[in-house]
Amino acid sequence: MTEILLPCLLLLIVLNVPIAFSIALATSLAIYSVGKAPLFLVSQRMFTGVDSFTLLAIPLFMLAGSFMEKGGISRRLIDLAGAFVGHAYGGLGIIAVVACMFFAAISGSAPATVLAIGSIMVPAMIEAGYDKAFSVALMAAAGIIGVLIPPSIPFVTYGVSTNASIGKLFAAGIIPGILSGLVLILICYVISRVNGYKATALAGRAGRLAALREASWCILMPVIILGGIYGGIFTPTESAAVACLYALFIGLFIYKELNLKLIFQCLHQAAVPSAMVLLIIGCATAMGWVTTAERAPHAVAAYMAQVTDSRLIILMLLNVALLLVGCLMELNAAIILLGPIILPMLLQYKIDPIHFGVVMVVNLAIGLLTPPLGINLFVANGLRKDVIFKDIVIKVLPMVTGLILLLLLLTYVPQLSLFLTKFL
Repeated sequence: MTEILLPCLLLLIVLNVPIAFSIALATSLAIYSVGKAPLFLVSQRMFTGVDSFTLLAIPLFMLAGSFMEKGGISRRLIDLAGAFVGHAYGGLGIIAVVACMFFAAISGSAPATVLAIGSIMVPAMIEAGYDKAFSVALMAAAGIIGVLIPPSIPFVTYGVSTNASIGKLFAAGIIPGILSGLVLILICYVISRVNGYKATALAGRAGRLAALREASWCILMPVIILGGIYGGIFTPTESAAVACLYALFIGLFIYKELNLKLIFQCLHQAAVPSAMVLLIIGCATAMGWVTTAERAPHAVAAYMAQVTDSRLIILMLLNVALLLVGCLMELNAAIILLGPIILPMLLQYKIDPIHFGVVMVVNLAIGLLTPPLGINLFVANGLRKDVIFKDIVIKVLPMVTGLILLLLLLTYVPQLSLFLTKFL
């Protein structure tokens, strides 16, 4: 069946058929053409794929991010970042990256991070004299921190598809997420220094204390979420529900910026992308059942064993393959499809699945910045319709280069990912 499935899938993707429908159609055609199983198994496997308590975390974290955006939390995080780092060269750009790091510790979604922080920071950067394309590109790049610093929706997806510990994946993503933010801050500083993008005013001690006091409720949110998970108080899915309730409480009763109309907007804003992701996961689960039934993962592992017995080379080949896949396929769909295929190879070469989970997510997150898919680029471009897409792609190249260098470091120094997991 795989001889029919993969060519059909590639053809449908080239024809620009939405990825979920491409997967479902290719799977159905493969089953029908061979006649080894009834077609209703496709819908059955799709239902089984999303019938998971763990996957409830995806819509709940999406909703928490929407409550944060509409409830004034993201704006206060920006003010906090500005009070501490805004005085450096490229201060507004650095504020955008740091604010994304704060927001990432709550939302778990790259596009949500771009929208929540970018809707405020991109106009502010352009008004301050920053190049329009650079401002949009930096925001798109900073948005990928949303899928690295926990809680992360792709880590949930990877944990479900490979039976890896989601708690350990969250812990493994903390240092890589912080490092990705530092890489982008360094690139922003250098470019700002060259182009003369001036710093904002230095905030005094009183200003910093005021910003810290105003954002104190926001800062408590990741502490409650991650502390609850690692303390064994609740599961990652339950932590997502806690994040929703906490964000709703702050927006309604502390900052008083949420109302009934905005709550309905948040529900709609979270429901649409959640439905899209879960539909992709369901379709990819059906396709994964076909490839597993055909023993494709084991065939791939056996073939790679004939190519090389070097773990370093295998990691390099996987990096190249995943970077290409990230350019063409939605992040969560790629994880669901490729995770079970790659897992036997990881076990064969004694590569830690938790470490590789981080490597895989970083790889595919870079794909959010590379055409033709480049979801973050399109989302960020939507913030400024007057910026030409080609100019954004050019401006994001230094950031992609820096992130690829970081990827190589994370690939061959697994301790950066695994260090914090030792304490769980």
